[in-house]
Amino acid sequence: MDIIAIVPAAGLGKRFSDAAAGGVKKKKTFFELGGKPVIIRTLETLDRVAEIKEVIPAVRDEDFGPLETLLAEGGIRKVRRLAKGGKERQDSVWSALGLVPAGTSAVAIHDAVRPFATAQFISGLIAALFEPQLVHHWDGVVPGLMPKDTIKQRGEGGTVKGTLARDGLVAVQTPQIFLYDVLLRAYRGAMAHGHYGTDDSALVEAAGGRVRVVPGLSENIKITTPEDAMIAGAIFKHRGGVF
Repeated sequence: MDIIAIVPAAGLGKRFSDAAAGGVKKKKTFFELGGKPVIIRTLETLDRVAEIKEVIPAVRDEDFGPLETLLAEGGIRKVRRLAKGGKERQDSVWSALGLVPAGTSAVAIHDAVRPFATAQFISGLIAALFEPQLVHHWDGVVPGLMPKDTIKQRGEGGTVKGTLARDGLVAVQTPQIFLYDVLLRAYRGAMAHGHYGTDDSALVEAAGGRVRVVPGLSENIKITTPEDAMIAGAIFKHRGGVF
């Protein structure tokens, strides 16, 4: 089983204030968590997943050098090349997909700023896609959590249009894992028509793929805002620095 992981990391992090980095101007992917940049924490975890053969980060041109230095210092084995990041996250994933060899079994796409997904959790997602009795039935697997808050649909002018039933909703996370051929076909179609989805599974769903939702991990937060950075610090402390 050959599985490649793609890590889109070319975002500008406009919602991530300098205050989260102690007043030092720093992109969210290079924000330090326990003395290491978040992206390195994420890549270290992917490096430990036995089923993953290679990890391909997609970064902005100016970040190639700094990341290569960090990779060399950190001894991360499975990152052997970098993809050129694009304007949108989807552009970055498409760029990295171009480096994935034909015949790959599946592709895992994981946000660079989700450092708390454990290797065991990721292996469980891969197993969920390839369960013997379900092979050829599911095209992808995504982790998700049922929302804790009541979710309302907002209309024009802030009017509440309705209240959605929480038991039918999930807030999805990454990594999202898909059969390679299905993902490539979905991306080719989306890029050809200029269609951008809110996540990778949306593209696979639009192309007729069957995506399975499995339980997510509550600590698997995405660090997007200064508030997220504070929560990440608390999770890091709670874990005792163990990833």
